[in-house]
Parts: sequence; structure tokens; C-alpha cells
Amino acid sequence: MTNRPNIRFGKFNDDWEQRKLIEISDIVTGTTPPTKDKDNYGGDRLFVSPADIQGNRYVDETITTLTEKGYALGRELRAGTTLFVSIGSTIGKVAQIKESATTNQQINAVIPNVEMDDNFVFTMLENEAEKIKKLAATQAVPIINKTTFGETEIQFPKKEEQTRIGEYFSNLDSLITLHQRKCDETKELKKYMLQKMFPKNGERVPEIRFAGFTDDWEQRKLGELAEIGDIDHRMPPTVEDGIPYLMTGDFCGINELNFEGVKHVSQEDYEQLSRKIKPEKGDIIFARYASVGAVRYVDFTRDFLISYSCAIIKQSKKINSKYLYHYLTGDPAQKQIKLEINSSSQANIGIDSMKNSITVLLPSADEQTKISEFLSGLDNLITLHQRKSDELKELKKYMLKNLFPNNK
Repeated sequence: MTNRPNIRFGKFNDDWEQRKLIEISDIVTGTTPPTKDKDNYGGDRLFVSPADIQGNRYVDETITTLTEKGYALGRELRAGTTLFVSIGSTIGKVAQIKESATTNQQINAVIPNVEMDDNFVFTMLENEAEKIKKLAATQAVPIINKTTFGETEIQFPKKEEQTRIGEYFSNLDSLITLHQRKCDETKELKKYMLQKMFPKNGERVPEIRFAGFTDDWEQRKLGELAEIGDIDHRMPPTVEDGIPYLMTGDFCGINELNFEGVKHVSQEDYEQLSRKIKPEKGDIIFARYASVGAVRYVDFTRDFLISYSCAIIKQSKKINSKYLYHYLTGDPAQKQIKLEINSSSQANIGIDSMKNSITVLLPSADEQTKISEFLSGLDNLITLHQRKSDELKELKKYMLKNLFPNNK
């Protein structure tokens, strides 16, 4: 067993020590105040259950709260304590509290002693969570009892190095949370603006408009605005090196297509299947099966095919394609699409229904451009923050492997 990590901060060079978790911390199993006494609940005190541990490092609010009376019946945990879910389907989830709290009995709390750094202990347990999960007793409800949990062998350096490692991962977690929060907030803003920037059903003007636009919007059938079709209904054989053949399962991100690991077809099959229609830059891909109504705007130049489970809405001079893409993601269009879905063994929507039953509300060309630029800007922000969050998560995985001895 190695007792040194691959990467270390500056001057640190000592071997890491190995001890049992119970030897370097107090382990406290939570308890639930009597639920029959309503005076125990509804106050300002945090009462943590596994449902409150949802991926973010810190628990700063809880679904259930306690009054001072209820809190006094629990086992108080100081700020900085690490929480480890030890019973149930979410066993192995780890979190940390920034203020004093109590927990229910599904959580083992780890309160480090003076030779241990709080942030280091959290990161160490997060890193060891998968290994600790395997200690769970195999029964209907998985459980790691307090004794077994406390016997877990862990490795740690001197406290000064612990503090450096703990601070590094604390800062990294804060950056991940920041970008994920900005991503989620921008998604909520976009959802709100989609509701307000397109007229509601039966209306001809939206609630929110850019300055200078006052005219009513025109209503047209989708089939009047653009050519709509799909490729030949034949599944071609796969080749090792050829033209990418995508399906709805390859939709990803806010408006992305994933080309990694996709099926490829021969040049001959590509030319035959795309005789009627093929996806090109400026077109919209519309899922007719599976995730019916999901759309992607093609903003790149590349030869590829999209399965006949999707329709291709060709770029047209009659409408700004980027505007149409955003319109189709909004509530009015999505409600129409749901009404046209065939509820057979596999939900789908036909090309004729798309052409004749889906209507589009159309402002002037200038207003279309303004709307599409604004919403595309939000999409870019969402993608930016999500990508940054994902990159930081990958960095964290790498550093967890290398700032701790790798004995897995």
C-alpha cells in the first residue's frame, strides 16, 4: 500500500499516516425528534436528511426544520462537520455543514479531532465514498453501521498539508458550484423569457418586446414557411470509417449534437439516403420519435445524416431559422406538438402534422433577428457555464486521484 500521493504542495515530503476513522474523529449517528409533537418542527434550525444532500458540497438549507425544542432533542453537530449517508438508496453521499445542525438516523456525522482539518476530512471521505459503500450489509435496505463505518482505514498527512489540500478542494468546489448556479439561473431566465417573448395562444403580441416594435404578429402554418422532410426509411449497414449517422439519442447540451461514438455509413448510402433531403448549416433537426419535439439548430458545416426518426426543417427565406428554432422550444409550440403526438406503441408525430397542424407566430424580420440574437446569447452563456463546470469536475477527479495516495 502506497502512503504518498503523486502530487504534493511545495515543501511536503513526509509519509502519510494510516489510522481508523474512529481514532481521528467522533462519529455521531443522528436521531429524529418525535414527529407526533408538532412543536418540534417548523423553526429555524437545520435538520438534515439524505434528501438534503443533492450533489452540492454544503447543506445550507433543509426540507425539514426544527424549533429550539426539537433541536434540543437531537445531537448537535458543529459547523465544519462532514455528513455521510449510511442507510438507504443514497448511501455514500457526502456533504458538509457550515452552521450547527442535527441529522436523522440515516446519517453518520464525522467530527474531526484537533489534529485533523475539517475540509480535508470532507474531501477524504468524498474520495473514499465508493470504497466505503461496499461495506454496506446486503439486505433489503443497505446499511453501514456506526461500528463498521468507524473501523474504516484512512490515510492522512500532517495537519499543515491537510489544510493546504482541504483549502484547494474547497476553492475548487466553490468554483464548480458558482458556474453550475450561474448555468441554472440562466436556464431559468431563458425559460421565463421564452414564456414572455412569444405571444400566448390566441394572442398576437408578446408581453415583452424590444423597443420600436408594435405590430401584431402573423400566424402561419409551419409547412408554409419551410420545406420539411426526412431521409429514406432504411437503416443502412455500419461501416468503420464513413459519414456520421445520428439519432435522437445523440442530442446533447442546450443545442448540441454528439458525434462521438456514433454509427457511420458509407458514402454510397449517404448519397442514396439523402437524395430527398439532408441536414445542412442553417437547418433545424426536429425529433419525431422518442423525445418528440426536441430540436437542434445546425450551426456548422459537415456531412452527416440524421435518422428518419427526425425531420429536417430546411433553412428558408420566409423565416429566420434561428428564430424558428427558438420558437419551437417555447411553450406555445410545444403545447401544439404534444396535441399532435400519435400515442401508438411508440409516441411520434407525422410530417404532415408538422406541416399543417403546427402554427408559427411571426413578427417582422428585424424583430425575429432581435429575438433570436437575445435567446442565442442566453444559450451561449448556459453552454459556457456548463462547460466550465464540467471541466472543473474533471480537474477535481484528476486531483483527487493524485493529491491522495492511490490505493484503489
